[in-house]
Amino acid sequence: MKYVFGPVPSRRLGQSLGIDTIPLKTCNWNCVYCQLGRTMPLTNERREYVLDEDILFEVGRALRSRMNGGIDWVTFVGSGEPTLHIYLGEIIRRVKTLTTLPVAVITNGSLLYLPEVRQELSVADAVLPTLDAGTTEIYRKVNRPHPDVTFERLVDGLVAFREGYRGNLWVEVMLVRGLNDTSQALEDIAKVLQRVKPDAVHINLPTRPPAETWVQPTDEEGLMRAVSILGNIAEVVHPAEGSFDLSGYENVVDAIIGVITRHPMRQDELERTLSRWPSGQVSDALADLEASGRAQIVERYGTRFWSAVSAHYADRLTAIPSSRRKSDEPTNCF
Repeated sequence: MKYVFGPVPSRRLGQSLGIDTIPLKTCNWNCVYCQLGRTMPLTNERREYVLDEDILFEVGRALRSRMNGGIDWVTFVGSGEPTLHIYLGEIIRRVKTLTTLPVAVITNGSLLYLPEVRQELSVADAVLPTLDAGTTEIYRKVNRPHPDVTFERLVDGLVAFREGYRGNLWVEVMLVRGLNDTSQALEDIAKVLQRVKPDAVHINLPTRPPAETWVQPTDEEGLMRAVSILGNIAEVVHPAEGSFDLSGYENVVDAIIGVITRHPMRQDELERTLSRWPSGQVSDALADLEASGRAQIVERYGTRFWSAVSAHYADRLTAIPSSRRKSDEPTNCF
């Protein structure tokens, strides 16, 4: 299947059936930590990137094949920003007619300043927006947004959405060492969270290959500082253990590409995930994918990760942006 994947294990959502409404890296942010690489180019146009009927056909097929259980949540989580799909609200509503399972949307939240986007997401049972910064300066350094999605619009959208939303609002904060894990940066985030009033704050770390080579997760001291400053609704969310359900793939090559397009993986992770096929067949397929240029290996944290060949990563060490830089737009990144 092209648009539906999993279920995949999630510490927040259990076994999550993923729905991808947009092509790889269709996004209005260019986050330094993104596991899918750089956004080239930034996109802020809402349109029908994928036919909604094609998505709904695959959702129905996936749900029918697992009528005996195995799914806890149905989750809209794109290979970029899912709210860029102009018919996202209609797709969510129609998915909810197909199942009684709760529906979640993982979004950067940048378009919540638009009333129509707030209305579309209001029918979801949980919405998980991102807030990595409490100031414009840090927002530009970490998330490197499209010029139209300003920090003020991000915050105003989150506040406005909370005022009318009755579901679970779980804000996600990704901590990058030296950028947003200082006491001042965390206090600035806490001030925004006081306005947003989320039900929970999930603190995450970049554990898969970030777009930029210099990105490092905060250390234990930084985690403790974050939990202390962000309040009693904040908790550290560690990566879930488990493997992808790949029953929808007929051959090992399609399965590998399907996995690494959305979740770059270490080779040992891939081999465990692909255990339904003989290990020799998996190794041969990986070697063939690399040699043919249909997949790439990205080195981060002293580890080799497999990723989609179309993803763009920095291929040499770059310096952490200084506080004197006014902006970190994609065209200024090496």
